[in-house]
Amino acid sequence: MNRSGNQLFDRYFTQTAMREVFSDQGRVQGLLDFEAALARAQATVGAIPAEVVGDIAAACDAALYDFDALAVAIGDAGDAGDAAMPLVRALRTQVNSRNPGAGRYVHVGANSQDAMDSGLVLQLRSAVALLEQTMANLGEALAQQAQRHANLPMAGRIGLQQATPITLGAKIAGWLGAVTRHRQRLKELKPRLLCVQFGGTSGSLAALGDMAFPIAEALAKELKLNLPDQPWHTQRDRLVEFATLLGLIAGSLGKIGRDVSLLMQTETGEVFEPPAAGEGNASNPSHTRNPLGATVMIAAATRAPGLVATLLSAMPQEHERSPGLWHAEWETLPELCCLVSGSLQQALAVIPGLEVDAARMKHNLGLTQGRAQAEAVSTALSGRIGRDAADQLIEQCCRLAVEQSQPLRAVLGAEPAVSTQLSAQALDNLLEPAHYLGQSRRWVKRAVADHQAFSLR
Repeated sequence: MNRSGNQLFDRYFTQTAMREVFSDQGRVQGLLDFEAALARAQATVGAIPAEVVGDIAAACDAALYDFDALAVAIGDAGDAGDAAMPLVRALRTQVNSRNPGAGRYVHVGANSQDAMDSGLVLQLRSAVALLEQTMANLGEALAQQAQRHANLPMAGRIGLQQATPITLGAKIAGWLGAVTRHRQRLKELKPRLLCVQFGGTSGSLAALGDMAFPIAEALAKELKLNLPDQPWHTQRDRLVEFATLLGLIAGSLGKIGRDVSLLMQTETGEVFEPPAAGEGNASNPSHTRNPLGATVMIAAATRAPGLVATLLSAMPQEHERSPGLWHAEWETLPELCCLVSGSLQQALAVIPGLEVDAARMKHNLGLTQGRAQAEAVSTALSGRIGRDAADQLIEQCCRLAVEQSQPLRAVLGAEPAVSTQLSAQALDNLLEPAHYLGQSRRWVKRAVADHQAFSLR
């Protein structure tokens, strides 16, 4: 039986490698890796016999266990709310079959949440590595596209209306900047996130006596995880900080998807996703270019906040162990990781192959017949007649251009208050979008430089 996830939609919304991390196989192996490391750590300090470690480690292989039977055991009344103990019992059985009596040395001094949280952190370490690599690849693709289109004028848009021009490179640089910041945030939180959980029944490790802390240190070393200042059974900020970052990543990718889908509209037609295999078949007319990757990015950005909210809501956990709030995390955080991985996967499929219609951008820049350049004229004029007077005069000219269906250039040239201050050549230059791009090129250089500097660390 394949228990790796929702097979109908996984390929659409989830990176395959991320789903493998959070499959039943991945979860069980994480728990078993904790148990094997615990045995090695306890043997190191003499808490259990060294000769049983090999048998315990050999039994800590997820392939040896029946996941369906584990699922039934987890759901039984006796184990409801405890997903680790059925596996621990099965592990002891496996160990005893190899070395009779050695099963009693499994899981000594630990509790179920130690195993589950530490196992989860091991999964998260793999998830973080996937996210880091995918975001690095996406950042590089964005940097290349930003540089490629650093000088390509396009309409800036405010409230879905044309405003002053920018460059496509500057727009992409904005996307790149967010990705770079998220990569920085992920690096910064890793030491806080990748911490072992080991506290025993109530967090005191009292059952292990004086050997408790040496075992905890050895366990962290075995798992290559940080040893926190104290167990974090009901202090969930580590996980929720990561979840919040995932929500931020999803939102920034949704911004990319939203921009791309709007630029792909028939009425705009400036930037397009690369065509997907088979696009235009089935129910889609052959002339359409649907924003397929952007759709996933937008959908993920829409779903992620609810998952983050669930984890935030589960933070005020009761005392030293929570009934229900901890359990609400079990499927939520893995699903959030998978959702963001799918969005990143789609972004990486879209960005390198973006198709740009520069001629359409130039055409669209002319749709307002120069009115989108009114700010440039007003700015130049304000140095001669003052800001208020210039703004009022240009506003009147724009209104007249609309009423008379004339280009703004014609109205300005016929207005003595303008033509006596600005020559025909000056007006032509001011109304050329490519001459009013401000710091757009600089923003590209800075975003690319930040990306490259972080990638070299």
